[in-house]
Amino acid sequence: MFFVVIMGIKKLEHIGIAVANLEASELLFTQLLGCSPYKREIIENEHITCSFFQVGDIKIELIAASNGQSTIAKYIEKRGEGLHHLAFEVENIKDSLQEKQSQGFEPIDAEAKRGADNKLIAFLHPKSSNGVLVELCQDIKSQ
Repeated sequence: MFFVVIMGIKKLEHIGIAVANLEASELLFTQLLGCSPYKREIIENEHITCSFFQVGDIKIELIAASNGQSTIAKYIEKRGEGLHHLAFEVENIKDSLQEKQSQGFEPIDAEAKRGADNKLIAFLHPKSSNGVLVELCQDIKSQ
Protein backbone atom coordinates (compact mmCIF):
# COMPACT_ATOMS: atom_id res chain seq x y z
CA MET A 1 0.00 0.00 0.00
CA PHE A 2 1.27 3.47 -0.90
CA PHE A 3 0.61 6.54 1.23
CA VAL A 4 1.64 10.11 0.51
CA VAL A 5 2.06 12.57 3.35
CA ILE A 6 0.52 15.89 2.38
CA MET A 7 2.37 18.62 4.24
CA GLY A 8 0.57 21.78 5.17
CA ILE A 9 -2.98 20.65 4.28
CA LYS A 10 -5.16 20.98 7.35
CA LYS A 11 -8.58 20.05 5.98
CA LEU A 12 -11.05 20.38 3.14
CA GLU A 13 -12.20 23.96 3.81
CA HIS A 14 -14.94 24.35 1.21
CA ILE A 15 -16.41 23.14 -2.06
CA GLY A 16 -16.91 25.83 -4.70
CA ILE A 17 -19.91 25.57 -7.04
CA ALA A 18 -20.33 27.82 -10.08
CA VAL A 19 -23.90 29.04 -10.50
CA ALA A 20 -25.62 31.19 -13.10
CA ASN A 21 -28.31 32.64 -10.81
CA LEU A 22 -27.23 33.18 -7.21
CA GLU A 23 -30.70 33.89 -5.80
CA ALA A 24 -32.26 30.77 -7.35
CA SER A 25 -29.26 28.67 -6.30
CA GLU A 26 -29.44 29.95 -2.72
CA LEU A 27 -33.08 28.80 -2.55
CA LEU A 28 -32.20 25.43 -4.07
CA PHE A 29 -29.29 24.80 -1.67
CA THR A 30 -31.31 26.06 1.31
CA GLN A 31 -33.84 23.32 0.53
CA LEU A 32 -31.16 20.73 -0.18
CA LEU A 33 -29.03 21.42 2.90
CA GLY A 34 -31.77 22.42 5.33
CA CYS A 35 -30.03 25.66 6.30
CA SER A 36 -29.73 29.20 4.97
CA PRO A 37 -26.52 30.80 3.75
CA TYR A 38 -24.63 32.52 6.56
CA LYS A 39 -23.25 35.29 4.37
CA ARG A 40 -23.01 36.76 0.92
CA GLU A 41 -19.90 38.57 -0.25
CA ILE A 42 -18.95 40.58 -3.33
CA ILE A 43 -15.37 40.24 -4.58
CA GLU A 44 -14.99 43.26 -6.86
CA ASN A 45 -11.57 42.44 -8.35
CA GLU A 46 -12.76 38.94 -9.40
CA HIS A 47 -16.20 40.16 -10.60
CA ILE A 48 -18.02 37.57 -8.49
CA THR A 49 -20.57 37.31 -5.71
CA CYS A 50 -20.28 34.38 -3.29
CA SER A 51 -22.79 32.88 -0.92
CA PHE A 52 -21.69 30.54 1.89
CA PHE A 53 -23.42 27.66 3.63
CA GLN A 54 -21.98 25.84 6.66
CA VAL A 55 -22.58 22.09 6.63
CA GLY A 56 -20.86 20.45 9.59
CA ASP A 57 -17.16 21.28 9.32
CA ILE A 58 -17.29 22.09 5.59
CA LYS A 59 -18.56 25.12 3.73
CA ILE A 60 -20.35 25.18 0.40
CA GLU A 61 -19.52 28.29 -1.63
CA LEU A 62 -21.89 29.29 -4.42
CA ILE A 63 -20.08 31.53 -6.92
CA ALA A 64 -21.87 33.73 -9.44
CA ALA A 65 -20.45 36.18 -11.96
CA SER A 66 -21.26 39.85 -11.46
CA ASN A 67 -20.40 40.58 -15.10
CA GLY A 68 -19.20 38.90 -18.28
CA GLN A 69 -15.53 39.61 -17.50
CA SER A 70 -15.53 37.15 -14.61
CA THR A 71 -13.69 33.85 -14.92
CA ILE A 72 -16.87 32.27 -13.46
CA ALA A 73 -18.94 33.66 -16.36
CA LYS A 74 -16.45 32.16 -18.81
CA TYR A 75 -16.39 28.89 -16.86
CA ILE A 76 -20.20 28.56 -16.93
CA GLU A 77 -20.31 29.49 -20.62
CA LYS A 78 -17.80 26.73 -21.42
CA ARG A 79 -18.73 24.00 -18.90
CA GLY A 80 -22.09 24.94 -17.40
CA GLU A 81 -22.99 25.18 -13.74
CA GLY A 82 -21.56 22.74 -11.22
CA LEU A 83 -18.52 21.81 -9.20
CA HIS A 84 -15.86 24.46 -9.70
CA HIS A 85 -13.12 23.72 -7.15
CA LEU A 86 -12.06 22.02 -3.94
CA ALA A 87 -10.44 24.32 -1.39
CA PHE A 88 -7.95 23.07 1.17
CA GLU A 89 -6.97 25.05 4.24
CA VAL A 90 -3.21 25.32 4.74
CA GLU A 91 -1.00 26.57 7.55
CA ASN A 92 1.11 28.89 5.38
CA ILE A 93 -0.12 29.60 1.87
CA LYS A 94 3.20 30.94 0.58
CA ASP A 95 5.10 27.83 1.73
CA SER A 96 2.33 25.49 0.54
CA LEU A 97 2.23 27.08 -2.90
CA GLN A 98 6.02 26.73 -3.24
CA GLU A 99 5.88 23.13 -1.98
CA LYS A 100 3.13 22.14 -4.42
CA GLN A 101 5.00 23.77 -7.29
CA SER A 102 8.18 21.85 -6.35
CA GLN A 103 6.10 18.65 -6.37
CA GLY A 104 5.06 19.31 -9.98
CA PHE A 105 1.71 21.04 -9.50
CA GLU A 106 1.22 23.99 -11.82
CA PRO A 107 0.11 27.16 -10.04
CA ILE A 108 -2.41 29.46 -11.67
CA ASP A 109 -1.52 32.18 -9.17
CA ALA A 110 2.17 32.96 -8.67
CA GLU A 111 1.32 34.55 -5.31
CA ALA A 112 -1.60 34.38 -2.92
CA LYS A 113 -4.30 37.01 -3.27
CA ARG A 114 -7.21 38.15 -1.15
CA GLY A 115 -10.30 36.01 -1.65
CA ALA A 116 -13.73 35.65 -0.10
CA ASP A 117 -14.48 34.76 3.52
CA ASN A 118 -11.38 36.52 4.91
CA LYS A 119 -8.93 34.22 3.13
CA LEU A 120 -5.71 34.42 1.19
CA ILE A 121 -6.09 32.11 -1.81
CA ALA A 122 -4.09 30.59 -4.66
CA PHE A 123 -5.18 28.08 -7.28
CA LEU A 124 -3.45 25.07 -8.80
CA HIS A 125 -4.19 24.28 -12.44
CA PRO A 126 -6.54 21.33 -12.98
CA LYS A 127 -4.27 19.82 -15.64
CA SER A 128 -1.77 19.05 -12.86
CA SER A 129 -4.37 17.51 -10.49
CA ASN A 130 -6.42 15.07 -12.57
CA GLY A 131 -8.81 17.71 -13.86
CA VAL A 132 -9.70 19.16 -10.44
CA LEU A 133 -9.20 22.88 -9.82
CA VAL A 134 -7.58 23.08 -6.38
CA GLU A 135 -7.62 26.16 -4.18
CA LEU A 136 -5.21 26.59 -1.31
CA CYS A 137 -6.52 28.97 1.34
CA GLN A 138 -5.37 30.47 4.62
CA ASP A 139 -7.26 32.60 7.10
CA ILE A 140 -5.93 36.14 6.88
CA LYS A 141 -6.00 36.49 10.67
CA SER A 142 -3.67 33.48 11.08
CA GLN A 143 -0.77 35.01 9.16
